[in-house]
Amino acid sequence: MNTKTTVISQEELQGQFAYCDKIASYWQEKNRVPKAYVETYGCQQNEADSEKLRGYLCQCGYAIAGEAEGADVVIMNTCAIREHAEQRVFGNLGALTHTKRRHPEQKIFLCGCMAGETKVSDRIKKSYPHVDGVFSTHHLWQFPEILWNVLNQKKRQFYIADEPGSIAEGIAQVRDSKLKAWVSIMYGCNNFCTYCIVPYVRGRERSRRPENILKECRELIASGVKEITLLGQNVNSYGKDLDCGMDFADLLAEIARLPGDFLIRFMTSHPRDASEKLFDTMAKYPKIAKQLHLPFQSGSSRVLKAMNRHYDRETYLSKVRYAKNVMPDLVLTSDVIVGFPGETEAEFEETMSLIEKVRYDALFTFIFSPRPGTPAASMEDTTPKEEKNRRFDKLCAAQNAISEEIHKSYIGKTLRCLVDGREESLLTARTEGGRLVRFPGAEALIGTYQNITITGANTWSLTGERKKEEENGETSK
Repeated sequence: MNTKTTVISQEELQGQFAYCDKIASYWQEKNRVPKAYVETYGCQQNEADSEKLRGYLCQCGYAIAGEAEGADVVIMNTCAIREHAEQRVFGNLGALTHTKRRHPEQKIFLCGCMAGETKVSDRIKKSYPHVDGVFSTHHLWQFPEILWNVLNQKKRQFYIADEPGSIAEGIAQVRDSKLKAWVSIMYGCNNFCTYCIVPYVRGRERSRRPENILKECRELIASGVKEITLLGQNVNSYGKDLDCGMDFADLLAEIARLPGDFLIRFMTSHPRDASEKLFDTMAKYPKIAKQLHLPFQSGSSRVLKAMNRHYDRETYLSKVRYAKNVMPDLVLTSDVIVGFPGETEAEFEETMSLIEKVRYDALFTFIFSPRPGTPAASMEDTTPKEEKNRRFDKLCAAQNAISEEIHKSYIGKTLRCLVDGREESLLTARTEGGRLVRFPGAEALIGTYQNITITGANTWSLTGERKKEEENGETSK
């Protein structure tokens, strides 16, 4: 693995913009506006990467389409975290043979985390001849060059070399929302959890300069964005590779001091680096959402050690106790893996006892999925699938009951929520803690903060109505 970090120079980036101009001229000569479709799998970081790809495509003269049928360019931005996700991608990639048969000039690309795996690129070369290009996350900044080569050389392009992790500032983004925005503050991961493929496909940790992050946030706030979510595989490691003397808590504070009416969220936090300073900073600034996603993965210290998580059960619980002490209204969510190789029934029960003790607002639950190339993939795993499924169902049932009980405690409370859309006859909004609220209201409320009185709840969401004094036409901004 190449562990260097490369900052892409503005001269190199201007070279990519020159390719954009060439591609735009290519289509102008054909006297039509081409269409492009980007399909995203996986995490928020992939979503942010897709926004950059759409930015490049628009700069190349493409209109963004809502489906692959009839598109001149199709990009599948992929996730390699779980085997099921990979198989879904291969299935959908195979189905594109039909769209290309109906539109022979269509160009198809696969990128993202899967593209960083040698076994994937080899499979594409041998079994998916209709795919025109493959490029890993390290080569995303070179997409205009890759597209130009495909359009002109009429041959397949594979940009999958073990390049150093890079940071490219200045690529335009076409964002999915005018209200909410992803802001990547760092890339890669140094933790090497034994079950995780991310460090191998996204490279080592590398942080963006704080001045560039702050500039992006200022521009987003000026454009009317109401929620900014800071992204990184482990945001708590931010700044360790820089010489600026700023850690993640410092960065949060700097953003929270920016003028404007907005809320800051972030993910994901690794418990290893979650500090009291971070929790104190969250508690201090009203613009930082009192919401924390803190994956624990297992309630057993022995399993955590086998996972290479660098904390034990009690260390994790002590951090949660401190966070809840300084933020009594904290909304806490987490990830948990059931059936890690060697997990005993007693160790699974330790996980059960941990969720009962912590009482998470919600959990993202997974049955262990071995990823080739990771240490856990070669660990002895004697637990039958049926037993893993039983444990999984038991954990989900317990957590669902906790989530429903917590949600019911909201009934009667009035919460400030950002109205972000509509589902059929009801508007949708999010509380500061990220809880989904549905309520009746006019379309004009979308994009504003409203005080919503909660009237009902279930395991996954809340229902409510606007506070009565706001019915006279007054709205929060």
